[in-house]
Amino acid sequence: MSPAVGYSALALVALSTVLIGIYGLRISRTTGDFYVASRTVRPWWNASAIGGEYLSAASFLGVAGLILISGVDALWFPIGYTAGYLMLLLFVAAPLRRSGAYTIPDFAQARLDSLPVRRVTSMLVVVVGWLYIVPQLHGAALTVRITTGLPNWVGPLAVVVVVTLSVVTGGMRSITFVQAFQYWLKLTALAIPVVFILVRLGSDGGPVTGGGSAFTADLNTTADASLYGTISLVIALLFGTLGLPHILVRFYTNPDGASARRTTLIVLGLLSVFYLFPTVYGILGRIHTPELAAEGAADATVLLLPGRIFDGTAGDLLSALVTAGAFAAFLSTTSGLVVSLAGVVSQEFFQGSVRGFRRAALLSALVPLVVALLTDSLALAGSVGSVFAFTASTICPLLLLGIWWRGLTDAGAIAGMLVGAVLCGGAIAATALLGDGGNHWVWLGQPALWSVPTAFVTMVLVSRATSRRRPASALRVLARLHTPEPRRSDGADRHP
Repeated sequence: MSPAVGYSALALVALSTVLIGIYGLRISRTTGDFYVASRTVRPWWNASAIGGEYLSAASFLGVAGLILISGVDALWFPIGYTAGYLMLLLFVAAPLRRSGAYTIPDFAQARLDSLPVRRVTSMLVVVVGWLYIVPQLHGAALTVRITTGLPNWVGPLAVVVVVTLSVVTGGMRSITFVQAFQYWLKLTALAIPVVFILVRLGSDGGPVTGGGSAFTADLNTTADASLYGTISLVIALLFGTLGLPHILVRFYTNPDGASARRTTLIVLGLLSVFYLFPTVYGILGRIHTPELAAEGAADATVLLLPGRIFDGTAGDLLSALVTAGAFAAFLSTTSGLVVSLAGVVSQEFFQGSVRGFRRAALLSALVPLVVALLTDSLALAGSVGSVFAFTASTICPLLLLGIWWRGLTDAGAIAGMLVGAVLCGGAIAATALLGDGGNHWVWLGQPALWSVPTAFVTMVLVSRATSRRRPASALRVLARLHTPEPRRSDGADRHP
């Protein structure tokens, strides 16, 4: 692809993001606008925005790359990402919305009436957010390098600049518009090129799927998959979704609990449609670009496949479209993470004001930028899977037990979160230090199967041992979480 085409695609996405963010600024006036869009986001808008921020670099580029490398084993990633939302619908969405909190630490303090719990939760939310932003910036580095030839640092810096401008100007209200637009841009950017590719291959009589038994071979894994590794991955993806701060904060923006549930149902549909396309790219990549796996460039499958099938202008235009979609993926996910982190950091350190929110947003974006510039990119979907495992081992137990078990105490919550963080975080760090040698220790590279149950058990046992610390307000708070909300009839939900 011509570098000029790559520049144009990236510039158009960045410009549209900033302009939509400026539009959001025109209607962002109050603190509620910046934190939760004044709880006026209707289900379709909110679902599109959630799809925009949830479908990250791992979804847009990483899933196809993993299918290229691992075949059918990689399909657990899109299945787990989508099924995690069913868990949200069943156990978390509406009760969390009824809590009346702006952030997860707000919920923790309200439920357990404990400032130390709030501090520990805030720390973990920030760590999870930073860990999740880094792969987005690595994906931006890969995309910008391939499409324009610019150095690796340009992509992460561009994402942070655009995201910071959008967030500090309009907060959650502004980002809702941006992310809803970016979901449909990402879906279009994947769907149109793959339709043209399939039509081209079919009309030329080329190998669309390899044909017959060859199709099955194209999907077969290249290495024996461990049953332990598969189960651990599924646990990480299912339970990790329940603790992602940038997704959970979205349920505070709905007008009522019923809207939160409808939002989740719509998201399930949007994710199911989206994940069809990275899967097709991965299958076609195994047939037409298998050398990318050997070159360590599997994550570039989506970016490079259109140019391998089409020559000249057609190839450039289709490549430009997927480039625009990839850049939108980095921007939308990073925007959601920065908003959620800014909400937590500003309330903890800057008195929760709009000015404090803007300072916190800048801090929340700069720290992962430094980390991304100092580290090398890993397989995108794999690195995000590690973040899911960490979240499933820390924030998820707090939410599930806090919502569904009245016996939870502040000591139990803190003990469970810290044990999960130490075990899972230590396993992830050890795997990173061991490098390829860590592949021989599957239990270390995929810790969720033992770290998540250990966190839950620790939380329950310590809570039972400290039952006298159960807050007096527990029953009242639980009643609020599980009592259906009346629908708002003040007309506040007319606006997206």
